[in-house]
Amino acid sequence: MRLLVLGGSEFAGRAVAEAAAGRGWDVTVLNRGRHAPVPGVRSLRGDRTAPGGLDALADGAWDAVVDTWSAAPRAVRDAARLLRERAGRYVYVSTCSVYAWAPPPGYTELAPLVEGASADADTTDYARDKRGGELAAVGSFGPDRSLLVRCGLLLGPYENVGRLPWWLNRIARGGPFLAPGPRDLPLQYVDVRDLAEWILGAVERELSGPYNLMSPQGHTTMGELLDTCVRVTGADAEPRWTDPDAVLAAGVQPWTQLPVWVPPGSDLHDALHSADVSRAVATGLRCRPVAETVGDTWRWLRAAGGTAPLRPGRPPVGLDPAAEAELLGA
Repeated sequence: MRLLVLGGSEFAGRAVAEAAAGRGWDVTVLNRGRHAPVPGVRSLRGDRTAPGGLDALADGAWDAVVDTWSAAPRAVRDAARLLRERAGRYVYVSTCSVYAWAPPPGYTELAPLVEGASADADTTDYARDKRGGELAAVGSFGPDRSLLVRCGLLLGPYENVGRLPWWLNRIARGGPFLAPGPRDLPLQYVDVRDLAEWILGAVERELSGPYNLMSPQGHTTMGELLDTCVRVTGADAEPRWTDPDAVLAAGVQPWTQLPVWVPPGSDLHDALHSADVSRAVATGLRCRPVAETVGDTWRWLRAAGGTAPLRPGRPPVGLDPAAEAELLGA
């Protein structure tokens, strides 16, 4: 298979490029060259935000294109238009945020979508930008040659958002730490490598249309995730499980100050951790145990010196130590 990855050097794009190269596919990546390329791929240089940024793609043909773009949809539009006669399929890595707020528990790919998105738009907001990217892919490749991968929470090595790395580093410092309850809070996410393998399998099967792409509901819990962080770091750390109402009353922000966690029963929890993924599971999605995701992320993080490089423009995540100490003391 001949695969073109637009990006291909960070997190999701990197995982796709690595998995495809591991299968022996002919892999080309186009990016700005800010990171070392994945071994075994052909690297082209281009900045999609600049005039002539796609010139390196003037020649060539591919069985599929994988695009992880998250900003102005017109960048997806331009790439899809350029490649529609020279690529068999366009895979756009989207998000479950494209569903109209707030999606009901157990929502499927048929749930209502955000309004006001356009394939021709400049940057607006994350949900409409991603929906605009979907419209751009379908607009050039049609519904039968476009695949829309609606991801939820992504975890795993090379994470450039900092959620799981923050928990690992916090727990590695040891001592009592704030553990937002309840322990049995169900979580839904996908290891970025499992995402990559599913995408490649979908390309081989010539799948099209939208897919919710994350683990089945309750793949793990908040308790199992944090217990695994304690175990893999080997830290002398003690979780202090705290009632969700107490966490919220202290002004702590779910998802950002306490990454991954959102309070049970909230619209945000239903949106992030209760999607129906039966369509993806039926087409080959397999999710590795949480211990493997956490352990491999910790090994990568240590090899990187303990600091996860954040994607440009991303705000830092995590709870300030002083705020955590104050809440634990209360």
